Amino acid sequence: MNPVKMTVAQKHHLFFIGFFGFCVDCFVQGQKNNTLIFTKENTIRNCTCPDDIGDNDCDDSLANLICNCKTVLPNSIDKTYYNNLTIWFTDTTMLGILLNFTAVQNLKLSLCGSVPLSTEYLTIWGLRRLQIKRDHNGQLQQQSLTIFSSYDNNMQDKLKVQCKGRQIITYISVLYTSLFNSYSPLKSYSVENISNITDHFPSLPYSGNLSTNNKRYVITFIY
Repeated sequence: MNPVKMTVAQKHHLFFIGFFGFCVDCFVQGQKNNTLIFTKENTIRNCTCPDDIGDNDCDDSLANLICNCKTVLPNSIDKTYYNNLTIWFTDTTMLGILLNFTAVQNLKLSLCGSVPLSTEYLTIWGLRRLQIKRDHNGQLQQQSLTIFSSYDNNMQDKLKVQCKGRQIITYISVLYTSLFNSYSPLKSYSVENISNITDHFPSLPYSGNLSTNNKRYVITFIY
């Protein structure tokens, strides 16, 4: 297992995110526009796009034309909260720098490079929906996965009961980047009502940094 190394900035972000719990209809209101992040010749471009860039994945020329883009440093990437985030990436090391320990509701990942990729285990906070695009027979093929929905009545009932008890619900997704190495159905499984991540998943990267008091976790593994 080769998890992306945690920087000092990410550790401070973990401390902040420890207070960032999720209850029904209590999500932080984030950015309304779509955020696109991609790399170009060893530089990182952070773009705000008024509309979904659609089927034009990996077209950095178009992104620079229709979006408001700027070049940023890796340690300046905002990991606090995204409503809609799209990342075009070519390797998992850079994907880890951009995505690991980021809070995002709707995430789109497009592989713009070749396989095989090295396996990383990336932690994402509060993920609701994931869409990935990867090469299959020379074309980018799309797959989607819903982790949970705010309109899921069963989930709402569970969360309402626990929120009344003042227990904070935190959603954590662990993404296995090896899923990009072959074209197979996108899968996930979730473990609910976790109070101590270290006890349940001792080999999970940084599990000791994720556990705090008065919380309940829903851990989802995506592969």
